[in-house]
Amino acid sequence: MLKQNRWLQAFIVVFVICWINSYIGNTDTSNWLLENTLVFLFLGFLIFTYKKYQFSDLSYLLICIYLCLHVYGSKYTYAENPFGYWLKDALDLPRNHYDRIVHFSFGFLLAYPMREMFLKWLKFPAWVAWTLPIEITLSISAFYELIEWAVADILFKEQGAAYLGTQGDIWDAQKDIFLAFSGAIIATTIVSVIKKVGNINEAQ
Repeated sequence: MLKQNRWLQAFIVVFVICWINSYIGNTDTSNWLLENTLVFLFLGFLIFTYKKYQFSDLSYLLICIYLCLHVYGSKYTYAENPFGYWLKDALDLPRNHYDRIVHFSFGFLLAYPMREMFLKWLKFPAWVAWTLPIEITLSISAFYELIEWAVADILFKEQGAAYLGTQGDIWDAQKDIFLAFSGAIIATTIVSVIKKVGNINEAQ
């Protein structure tokens, strides 16, 4: 099936190039490995389930964009990301906001694939398939912040500051959770409006 899906092949090539590039010349290999642990697990899930379940091309595109954003951040650490510094200078921002972009993207880009999984794979009712991505985004975001705390304060203290990337903001974790949560709400709202305007069946 993969051989017939040219779009998915293209997404895989793009991501692999971005992933390799993120490792080559990274500023902190230990941090790169920490940041990419969940990437390995997520890719394992996609590969393991592919024979039985496939996402739509749109979902694979959204997943590819999110993973590329994440691994690009892991190359420099989120707090030292060059694009974040460029954005900081261009918009006169008080800090490097690349981590905020990725946290927002987690909800905004992955809510639709999650909705598709619940609706098409698990055959959940439409209202459940719309609600769960928002709830799961909030839950995973909060759980990820707990993982960050454990990794930075208990398991790998020497990598703590680079891994957390709080940049002195005591509310960094709460803001990250809120951004991911907001991204999921915005994404589901946009798709709901498109489906309503286009009179598209939610089961599709």
